[in-house]
Parts: sequence; C-alpha cells; structure tokens
Amino acid sequence: MKATQQLHNLGQSLWLDNITRDLLDAGTLRKYIEELSITGLTSNPTIFDHAIRNSASYDAAIREGLRKGSSAERVFFNLALDDITRAADLFLQIHERTNGADGWVSLEVSPMVAHDTESTIAAAKDLHHRAKRPNVFIKIPGTAEGLPAIEEAIFNGIPVNVTLLFSHDQYLASAEAFLRGVERRIDSGINPDVASVASLFISRWDAAVAAMVPAAMQNTLGIAVGKQTFRAYRSFLDSERWQRAMNFGARPQRLLFASTGTKDPKASDVHYVRALAAPFTVNTMPENTLKAFGDHGEVGDALLADGGDAETVLARFTRAGIDIAALAARLQDEGAKAFVKSWNDLMAVIETKSDAFRKAS
Repeated sequence: MKATQQLHNLGQSLWLDNITRDLLDAGTLRKYIEELSITGLTSNPTIFDHAIRNSASYDAAIREGLRKGSSAERVFFNLALDDITRAADLFLQIHERTNGADGWVSLEVSPMVAHDTESTIAAAKDLHHRAKRPNVFIKIPGTAEGLPAIEEAIFNGIPVNVTLLFSHDQYLASAEAFLRGVERRIDSGINPDVASVASLFISRWDAAVAAMVPAAMQNTLGIAVGKQTFRAYRSFLDSERWQRAMNFGARPQRLLFASTGTKDPKASDVHYVRALAAPFTVNTMPENTLKAFGDHGEVGDALLADGGDAETVLARFTRAGIDIAALAARLQDEGAKAFVKSWNDLMAVIETKSDAFRKAS
C-alpha cells in the first residue's frame, strides 16, 4: 500500500496544491485521485501565474475575453473558474460520499483586497455565486482585515479556506472569526453547517531562519509551529463554546497544513509530510512532493494532541534570538505581498498575450 493511502487511512486528507488546464485535460488530476489518494485541491495567484504563463491551453479563452472587451482581471477569473469548477466536478463524488467533509477545491479572492474588508466580502460573494458548486472554498487571508470578512462570509453560508496563517495565534484568531459567523447563524435560526479550513503555512518558517541558526536546528521550526498549532486546534475543538455550536449542527473547521514542500535541498523531499501526520487535518502539497511521498514516503507517528515537543523546540529558537511572534507577523505580511506580486505578474501575462493576439489579428 502506498504511503499516500496509508496517510489517508490515518484520517488526514491529502490535497494537491496545484491546478493547470493541462493537468485536467491530460487526465493527470484524475490519475492522482485514483492512484495517490488525493481528495481535494488548492490554488493561489502564484499557481495560476505559472499555469497561464507556461501553457498555450489558455490562449483561446484569453482571445475570447479580448473579443468581449473584458479586463485582465475578468479574463483571469473566467479562466480560473473554468479550471476550478472542472476540478470540483472531479471531486464531487468524494464530497458527496464524505457528506461534505472532503472533496473541496479552493479559489482565492484577489490579493489586491487582502487589506480591504468590504472588498474582500464582495469578492467572496461574487466568486461563490459564479462557481455554483457545493464543494468550492473561497480563500480569504487571515489578516486583521480579512478576519471580519471571514466571519461575514461564513454567516452568509460561503465555505471559506482561511489562508496565510503562520502561527497558533493567527490560527486562533481565524477560528474565532469562523465561530462568530457560525454563532450568528445559530442565533438567527439558520443552519450553521458551513465548511471551512484554516491553512497554516509551514516551510516558510525554516526558509526564514536558515541562515540564523546552526545546522542541528534547521528544518525544525516549521514542524514545531505546526505541532503547537495542532494543540491549539484540538483545544479549540474541545472548548465548551465549540461543543455548543456542534450541538446545533455546526461543522468543525479543519486545520490544514500548507506550504509542505521541502525548500532545503539537503533535507528529505517528504520531510514535512512525514512529520505532520494527524487525523482530522488536511495536508495540501505541491505536485512533486505528492509524487515523492507516493513513491518513497513513510507515515510517521501521528501528532500528539498536547503538541509533543513543540514548546521545547520553540524555546530553543527563542534562546537563539528568534522572535517567534514578530516573525509570524512578518511572514504573513510577506506572504500577502508575494501574492500581490504574483497577481500583478499574472495580470501582466494576460495583457501581454492579449497584445500579441491584437497584433496578430
């Protein structure tokens, strides 16, 4: 049995952190579902930038958008929704079989509105309406401005993938926003069963401190943050407030481990996947990481509800001069800026292709 199936059997959902039209057209995504136990998919502006930049599969749709006089942003979301809804249809059987627990795909609001609450809410409502699928998450960043948007989206029945979380404090803030939206539905007499995941980014921690700590401490910080956040997650689910919400029919928000591809070439290519096995969580991984884990991965011991050695490892980094809280805030800010850059690059690619089509016509 492949390690991907073993991890799935443990109770952790494996999602692919990639989408391209070529993956869909060639049947590769379906193959990953059948052979590597993939049960969902995530996307972000960087993924779509690479997909559209490196493939001619989108050219016909870009030409059509140009003919209609659509803006680059409108063209992009039309392209993205085509891909996302096709992927959602592939996962629909899984979604139905698991009663909505799994089989999700994710599409992100424009990162240009990451610090604009009202615009984020409007974008989430628009994308949810246009997707017209029961298993599409709208990704909203867990920034200070994103938290009210998360609450409002959940209250409005929009499934949300909270993205750009880097610490247990940021996770707890997003979980509170989710629960507030659920409680407002309960108080209004509305079915509180609205799905959500909270995406904690892992590997960027280790990339950020690689030059600041000795070799023995490298590639350990991200896992420690993951363990610490898993403890916060389990404690939150055990809280009286959340137990009350579940008694009214609310669906728990799941913790998702994101950015689990190994960035250090000296480390194992399945380093984070092996270390973060845990039931009732999700691991969304890049395509190369998924294939590597299916080929030679091993399922490690499941994470402990108490966080295991997380506090000991984090204290070691604190003694080494790493301000964990400040670094978490910096990583979230840098992550938001990186998505803005990818977004701008993506718009430029669409504009460049549109200009080329104008000249050729």
